[in-house]
Amino acid sequence: MQKYLDIVISSFDGYFNYLINEIINPGWTSYFYWLIGLSLLVWLLEVFIPWRKEQDIIRKGFWLDTFYIIFNFFLFSLIGYNALSNVGVELFNDFLMLFGIENLVAVRIDTFPAWTQLLIMFIVADFIQWNVHRQLHRRPWLWEFHKIHHSVKEMGYAAQFRFHFMETIIYKSLQYIPLAMIGFGIKEFFVVHMFTVLVGHLNHANLGWSYGPLGYIFNNPKMHIWHHSKKLPKDRPYGMNYGLSLSLWDYIFGTAYVPENGKRIELGFSGDENFPEDFGNQMMFPFRKRIK
Repeated sequence: MQKYLDIVISSFDGYFNYLINEIINPGWTSYFYWLIGLSLLVWLLEVFIPWRKEQDIIRKGFWLDTFYIIFNFFLFSLIGYNALSNVGVELFNDFLMLFGIENLVAVRIDTFPAWTQLLIMFIVADFIQWNVHRQLHRRPWLWEFHKIHHSVKEMGYAAQFRFHFMETIIYKSLQYIPLAMIGFGIKEFFVVHMFTVLVGHLNHANLGWSYGPLGYIFNNPKMHIWHHSKKLPKDRPYGMNYGLSLSLWDYIFGTAYVPENGKRIELGFSGDENFPEDFGNQMMFPFRKRIK
């Protein structure tokens, strides 16, 4: 028990020091400043080449979504997620040791070139996320959490991070075992991580890009806008276009849907008229729904 308590204490202390160091000692792999930089870049693109020109630069929900970026990217880990996840990993490893299993590595790719390892990790992780995203729409109890993301009424880059903290737990938990079974030889996935942040920003941005033929591989604003459509086709009651970074999965498995220019479609979900618009009530919404 003391071991796990020590992990919690060291996790809080370690993450706090990490975050402070990120801010006061910026470097080429500083998540904090890369996030700010990418956000400013995509926001400036929205300002100078907006797709929906009538949409305000400071759109509806802009400041709420900005806080969600800070919360989901940094504060949630500081509050406790980093500590809980470290304890969870240690408990899982201890459980495996009961059966004499030291690790889950089934396929070793640590001898591959670094770029190959990063590419494999990116593709595997994105496919897992695509499947998890589908379940967020299909399972009623998961949908109650995911409604927060779909409460966005005007799209902008920061909308990417408007999501309930439970989604982080769900995504990371379901990703852990599959990714742990691949023996990566590199520890830093900074490049891949920031690339996915950039793609996510662009997908939600007020930009009219579809990337031409690459749109069948990478998710894009003209495709993702339909994922946020309030009105769903009768044959797609759970939605469409579930890809996070890659649209490839949607085209392969038949969940892609871009019937026309979605520039001015209404966003949201059925019954969102009374959905809370502030952070606190949005965080509590799924739990109150479950209690009722």
